[in-house]
Amino acid sequence: MARDKDTAAPEQKVEAVERALTILDAFGDGSPNLSLGELAERTKLYRSTILRLAASLERFGYLNRGADGRFRLGPTLWRLGVQYQNAFNLADYVRPVLQELVAATGETAAFYVREGERRICLYRQHASRLIGHHLEEGADLPLDRGASARILVTFTDGKGAIYDRVREAGFYVSKGERDADTAAVAVPVFGRGRAFVGALGVTGPINRFDDKRIKTMSGVLSSAAQKLSKTLGGA
Repeated sequence: MARDKDTAAPEQKVEAVERALTILDAFGDGSPNLSLGELAERTKLYRSTILRLAASLERFGYLNRGADGRFRLGPTLWRLGVQYQNAFNLADYVRPVLQELVAATGETAAFYVREGERRICLYRQHASRLIGHHLEEGADLPLDRGASARILVTFTDGKGAIYDRVREAGFYVSKGERDADTAAVAVPVFGRGRAFVGALGVTGPINRFDDKRIKTMSGVLSSAAQKLSKTLGGA
């Protein structure tokens, strides 16, 4: 029998609200409808709990139960989604992450997107060090070298051993690929449905990118990318 999730978390929260949101999250894989049993399996909630919360969700248009007894997402979510899209500004989500990366690594952080066979520096946050890598937003760079370039190709149409290794590792390190004195580490960022959004990376003088720092920076970047991906609707 499905059991309610452990509720002994230390942070302040409203259990009924979190359980109701857990029911909505069960549709996160794109399932058009789910049975009561499937919801119980995915949420680990009692069926009686699901039915009680579903009644409230249905009253507010977040959930709908058809004549076949299966649950579907309701029209309120579509309305809120449209409002969210109208108010969405990618910079509002990316810039705080770049600031956190600069504070954590001491290196310049940037977010890149792919446009055809080029990569564009969409947002960047310069480090405060006197010696560092400086690149302006809007810079148009090649797609055949550099950490962010490798990430952009890997998660769009990259085929071959090098891109297979990048996909497996989840990040890429470049040393002197675009500039002999510059090194970089980059990771992918995903959105809803695991759609690839862009590359998040840090760049600086190559002499500051030893193995120990690379390991630290790749971990910091991966955590930042996961946070940003979740904010953008990714899993």
